[in-house]
Amino acid sequence: MKAKVAERGRATIPKALRRKLGLEADGGKPAAAGLQPHDPVEAVFGSLGRGRPTDELLDELRACRLAR
Repeated sequence: MKAKVAERGRATIPKALRRKLGLEADGGKPAAAGLQPHDPVEAVFGSLGRGRPTDELLDELRACRLAR
């Protein structure tokens, strides 16, 4: 699938991709229906595991760093 970029930097999103992403024209302006904003905190929340105190995790990380 290809998209064109105009001289002013505007991109034309192919119709098939617009349909797949749920992008629809609303009064002549593009509307992102159904897209969720990316939240970097939400992406890593809980990745260290639960039930361990923060001090314990920090001590473990510091010990690994000192062992190098």
